[in-house]
This record gives sequence, structure tokens and C-alpha cells, in this order.
Amino acid sequence: MQFNTLFILNYKFMKKYSLFVGIDISKSKLDISVLSEPDQKKNDHFIVTNNSKGIGELLQVLKKRQPDLSTMLFCFENTGVYGMPLTFYLSKIKADFWVVPAIEIKRSKGISRGKTDKSDARDIAFYAVTNLRKLKLYQLPEADILKLHLLLSQREKLLKCIHILSMNEENNIFLPKEITREIKSTNSSTIKKLKQSMKQVEDKMTAIIKSNETIKKQYSLATSVPGIGRQTAITFIVATRCFSSFENWRKMACYAGIAPFKYTSGTTIKGRTKVHPMANKKLKSMLNLCALSAKKCDTEIKLYYNKKVAEGKNKMSVLNAIRCKVLSRLFATVNRGTPYVNTQKFAA
Repeated sequence: MQFNTLFILNYKFMKKYSLFVGIDISKSKLDISVLSEPDQKKNDHFIVTNNSKGIGELLQVLKKRQPDLSTMLFCFENTGVYGMPLTFYLSKIKADFWVVPAIEIKRSKGISRGKTDKSDARDIAFYAVTNLRKLKLYQLPEADILKLHLLLSQREKLLKCIHILSMNEENNIFLPKEITREIKSTNSSTIKKLKQSMKQVEDKMTAIIKSNETIKKQYSLATSVPGIGRQTAITFIVATRCFSSFENWRKMACYAGIAPFKYTSGTTIKGRTKVHPMANKKLKSMLNLCALSAKKCDTEIKLYYNKKVAEGKNKMSVLNAIRCKVLSRLFATVNRGTPYVNTQKFAA
């Protein structure tokens, strides 16, 4: 009863919207569906181009129906770079908009048959109307975070190219030198240029970190944690928007796919506790490397690992616990604002 009372109080103070605009984003166009209430049988649907001109036309059409922009809620899926023109435009005019993961909208629909851009836009608008209690207005990250995000992506692409070209070294072992000489020479010069480009990308990231006091401080704190390296620290700063996107490390662990969950039902189903496959695989992989590094360089982590393995615990389960430990240390160090201190060396 207390929960219901609190919910009603929160709902009373919730902002009232008269128009809910669902937008299905594709590369070249935006499908727009407009609802004013959940039971509305017919919805207004129209299409504009996915650029600043088309988005301006969208606003003109909506203002004819409702002049007050503050009473409109725009909702669309997270589609990466395709949604950036709309995101930047709505941020510029200070409109309320909600960016929702595509899988959440898909699972909220229940059983459905068929798929069109028009129906997807209506489903997004319907989700915004019926799930208003979950509303989290989106805020565009600051420019330095976006720049670091793009530079990290560029560095990752360069690393993949270097790795692919390096794989051709096997040809030099099994084929005659006169056949592979030209390819080897071309690959060597290409790899050299790629490494130079990667060095330039890393220098640009360093310059951004040094110019931004908040990022600079958090980077210094993050790298003080055993197992957290340069690229890992930058990745976590970008992924958490300077550690502001997640309330605590446990929610971040869930997002990264390292939080264990129970699997039981009644008296018959008693599955083992395990992590869920729905995860940010890139962050999970990086945390795994951090855990392996911490196991080697941190005496406390090494003793913990050997102790649990000696007790008969599964090695991967213990390693996952170390992942969580590293992540909790990272959040604690950044939130505290002082470098990590290894208390093990002060032990008697």
C-alpha cells in the first residue's frame, strides 16, 4: 500500500505530455507516428528525410497541431549514427526526447506478426504512452566524450586492419620467397602507415584528456587501480559518460554481463547461478583482460584466486568474481576522488 501511495505521488508530479511522437529511424528517412492517448485507434503517420531539413519539416507539422513544444515527448530507438541528426537537432531546440533500446520496445510488444516502418513507429509511440513511469530523458554527451568515442572506434578499426595484414606472415613460411616478396613488401609498408595513424589517434586522445579537467582526473584515478590500463580507462570513461550513466558498479556489472543471476523455479528447477548472455560484449572482454592482469600484478587478487581454486571453485567463476572486484574498485576509486591504495602491502 505504501508503494502505491508513493507511486501516485510521483505520478502527480510527473510532467504532462499531450503528444507522444514515435520515430522509426532508418538511413534515409524517418517514419513518424503521433499519439495523444493509448486507446487512440488512428494515428497520424508521415515520413520525412533523415537530415536537418526533414527534421525541421517534422517540427513544423507538429507545431500546427500543438504549438507548445514542451508538451511533446519524442521517443525513438538507439540506432547509433543514424539517429545523431535527430538527437543533435532535438538537443539544440531543448525538446524532451527519450532514447530506448530496441530490444526493450520489441519485448514490450508481445506477440506480433509482420513488420513495417509505419507499424514500428506506432509501436514506439505506444511504448512512450504506456511506459511513461520509466521515462528517462536523454542528454547528449559533451563534445569531448563524443570525440573520444569516435577516436576509440577508429583505433579499434586500425588494430583490426593491422591484425588482418599480419596474418599473411604465414605465407612467408610455406611459399617460396620469390612469390611472397612483393606482397610482403606491400604489407610491411601498409602496416607501418597504419601504426603511424594509430599513434596519431592515440596522441589526439591524450590531448583531449589533458585539456578536460574532469576526464583528466578520472583517467588518473582509473589507471591507479591494478589491472586497469590506458585504453581500458578511456573506454570506461566513455561508456559511463564520466561515471554518470550508472548509479553504482552493480548496474554497470549487469550491463557488462558479469553480474551473476539465480535460475530457480518452485521445488524442481534449481539451476546454477550464472551470468546472462545479454551483455555489452566489448566491455565484458575488457574486464576479462583486466581480471587476468590484476591476477598477475595484484598480490591480494592472486591470493584470493589461488584460495578459491584450492577450495574447488570453478576457475571461470572465480575469474568472474575478480572482474566484479576490479569494477567495484574502479567505481569506488573514482567516486572517492583519491588514487587506489593497495592495503595488502601494509598488512603485517
